[in-house]
Amino acid sequence: MGDRKVLNKYVPPDFDPALVPRGKKPKDGLVTVRMMLPFTVQCSSCSTFLYRGRKFNSKKEAMGGPNGKYLGIQRFRFYIKCTACSRPVTFLTDPQNADYEMESGGTRNYEVFKDKAKTEENFEKEQEQEEKDDPMKGLENRVLESKREMEDLDNLEEIKAMNMKHVQLMSKSKEKGVGFGDEAKAVLMAREAQKQQQQHLAGQEDLNEHGLTENEEALVKGIKFGQKSANSIPTAKIRRLNEDDEKMVEERRRKEAAILEKQQADLLARAKKTAAVVPIIKAKRRRVEQKTVVKKAKVQEEKKRDDGSDIG
Repeated sequence: MGDRKVLNKYVPPDFDPALVPRGKKPKDGLVTVRMMLPFTVQCSSCSTFLYRGRKFNSKKEAMGGPNGKYLGIQRFRFYIKCTACSRPVTFLTDPQNADYEMESGGTRNYEVFKDKAKTEENFEKEQEQEEKDDPMKGLENRVLESKREMEDLDNLEEIKAMNMKHVQLMSKSKEKGVGFGDEAKAVLMAREAQKQQQQHLAGQEDLNEHGLTENEEALVKGIKFGQKSANSIPTAKIRRLNEDDEKMVEERRRKEAAILEKQQADLLARAKKTAAVVPIIKAKRRRVEQKTVVKKAKVQEEKKRDDGSDIG
């Protein structure tokens, strides 16, 4: 153990570096690499799962051809064997997506987090296409986006204002020689005072029976419905419904219901009268077949009698 951890090693005086044998490169260009599987693979032959993180003594080679490089970055191919059936499984590096790509010998398991970028990209493309097809939809999206930006700016300004208040309180407390705990208490007291002030302002605006404040009620009364200008189109007057209107509607409904009940009663009475007037006729079925059979029997008996009389 001590021999391999030393910093200075002995070099004999007759050492010649040219005589040291050089390492030979593999003939097929494959380099043995100890690595872990970057994703879960299912073997195509025996359906065995090779789970992510399992270590293999894989063989690595540089990928050739037109797809061998991506933007000047060399791609590599790795060879491993299935632990159950020893089938070769190969996969490639994918520098475009900073990932690995399955090539042959198995299938890569579905991974949910891989679809997140794809779904977001598809959603953006669909939204762009929808905005191109429908200009009003694009305008609505831009309005919502600008509104969201304005809300974010307002929140940012509010945070900045709160930070300035905290800095002012801390500077005042330092001037007075107050400690850190007193500074926190001062900040909490300032927040509580601000909340109480907001609640007080909200409580001053009392709501009337219609659920409106005085300013809102004045605004509604200031709007004059039904006024006609010289170039305006004639329209029906708009007025607010009251309890008398509701009573009139209820009375109208009751009258309509009474009329319907009366019509139904008249229809039932007419149906009963017609049923009593119409006589009930019972038709008797004639048994034609039985009568024909009886007639045939009588004819045969008469023939037998006539034959007997002729013999006598």
